Amino acid sequence: MSALKDRLKADLTTSLKARDDIRLRTIRMALAAINVEEVAGKAVRELSDDEIVKVLTKEAKKRREAAEAFAGAGREEQAKAELEEQAVLEEYLPAQLSDAELAALVDEAIAETGAAGPQAMGQVMKVVNPKVAGRAEGGRVAAAVKARLAG
Repeated sequence: MSALKDRLKADLTTSLKARDDIRLRTIRMALAAINVEEVAGKAVRELSDDEIVKVLTKEAKKRREAAEAFAGAGREEQAKAELEEQAVLEEYLPAQLSDAELAALVDEAIAETGAAGPQAMGQVMKVVNPKVAGRAEGGRVAAAVKARLAG
């Protein structure tokens, strides 16, 4: 079993004993999402830590988007609950890249591919995405690449 999944299960037990409802429901939801991903497809498989990070990133993004929707609809209590769940999920994700670090990776990828102009965005994204791997949201990476290629 992956180290991250072991950590989630251990934290589930800890939060159950501590009666920490927010952590408990969030970790249960995360483990459920991981289990769904493991049984998806033709054969049951064990997810690696990298694959679990992708699942947790997707779940954190869902929480952020739901919080924005709730806040936009004037439902502050639900928005706060979603943000609390997102904060718990982010404890299990790698630290996010700063704008300067992301810009450096994008510049490196542009130099590596020799890309010039917005039409080469796909080439650069293919090189940058594996280097970023869960440390920056895809939209943020795409915006950085687009800005560098346009400017």
